[in-house]
Amino acid sequence: MPKQLIETQLPVASLQIGMHVIRLDRPWLETDFLLQGFIIQSQDDIRRLQMQCEYVFVEGVVEEQLLQPQHADMTTKQTKPQKVLTQRVRYINKVSMEQEFRAAKGVFREARQLSRELMNGLRFGALLNMNHAKEVVDDCVQSILRNEFALMVLTQIKNSHDYTAEHSMNVCILSATFAKHLGLSESEIQKVGLCGLLHDVGKTRIPLEILDKEGALTPEEFEIMRQHTSFGRDLLMSTPGCEHYAVDAAHSHHERITGSGYPRGLVDHQIPYYAKIVALADTYDAITSTRCYAKGRPSKDALDIIYKCRGEQFDAELALEFIQCIGIYPPGCIVEMNNGEVGIVISNNTEGKLRPKVILVLDSDKRPAPEHVVDLNLGHTDSQGQAYSVKRELPSGSFGINLQEYLDRGLRLAGFGDVESKPSKKQS
Repeated sequence: MPKQLIETQLPVASLQIGMHVIRLDRPWLETDFLLQGFIIQSQDDIRRLQMQCEYVFVEGVVEEQLLQPQHADMTTKQTKPQKVLTQRVRYINKVSMEQEFRAAKGVFREARQLSRELMNGLRFGALLNMNHAKEVVDDCVQSILRNEFALMVLTQIKNSHDYTAEHSMNVCILSATFAKHLGLSESEIQKVGLCGLLHDVGKTRIPLEILDKEGALTPEEFEIMRQHTSFGRDLLMSTPGCEHYAVDAAHSHHERITGSGYPRGLVDHQIPYYAKIVALADTYDAITSTRCYAKGRPSKDALDIIYKCRGEQFDAELALEFIQCIGIYPPGCIVEMNNGEVGIVISNNTEGKLRPKVILVLDSDKRPAPEHVVDLNLGHTDSQGQAYSVKRELPSGSFGINLQEYLDRGLRLAGFGDVESKPSKKQS
């Protein structure tokens, strides 16, 4: 397929393994690099670039490929699958996670406030301000394009008392992050983010005694709950400035590949592409969140369910891509180590997805301990000389760990300038 190269300038502090360096900020002959253009293979490559340069130019690629349509018009009936030629962009993070995290916290607060106002306002008959919604989604997308991990961490903060509003915000962020992973264009990422934000607006028409019921719904109550997709379609269709793709996603995000979903029983090729993306983000966030009738489960459990339901509930290819996007231990999740200590994942390693960076906050007896970072990819060891590994992921809030409280106290999620890490004896 045809390819188009994109050249991006990056400060050397933001370089990552796997990036293709094509130009330096100085002539190649003034450095000790033998090749004029190379792929970063190791941390040593990064250190050498940092010692000799202030910034470099890295390559991104736009690839043309065959994908199914990005959305289907709800007013038409497709009779067979159609394929279209589209472009897939391989994005790179433009700034470090630490740099973006400062901005992401402000974006997150604004998105959370909008989501609450939107859901509460619609319940009491207020009009949806579509322009404001698009502006906030764009802010989220710009943060994700700079570094997607910062906002992803914040989606790990769960508030069961405000589930519906925060769920919509999280699905917006997760959907847009997934769209970036899929290589969609910036304008498409914005559209997908808007679909995620608005996918559940129909729930504002569901009686609160059903929406917030702690026990299982009766068959009659479940039928009423299922109507939120049609309510969402009607509400958005009557909103000035609302785009048809957002209407489609609100109406179709509970459709299933095999035709077993609702409200119309659509099959694979009839389901809008954006709705398929939102359905994955919706399911993932719902499973990992504590709701009035169920406790949140670890990220791994949600990904296992998505994997098992691929090809039946979810588009098989998109399900596998989503699992790849989220990762085994997503930033912000709580993990127990092999020695019993407990910590918070702060970033993933491209070289080993089972070996993230973790900030340890509890000792092996589950008591608060001096915080320090361990990088499992570098073989960091505990006080007994045993190399750290992750034993299991824990549900949000385990052992009283409140991610929001740690962030409010200034927990640094990258850079670790004020947090000491314990290297292995081989590296010290």
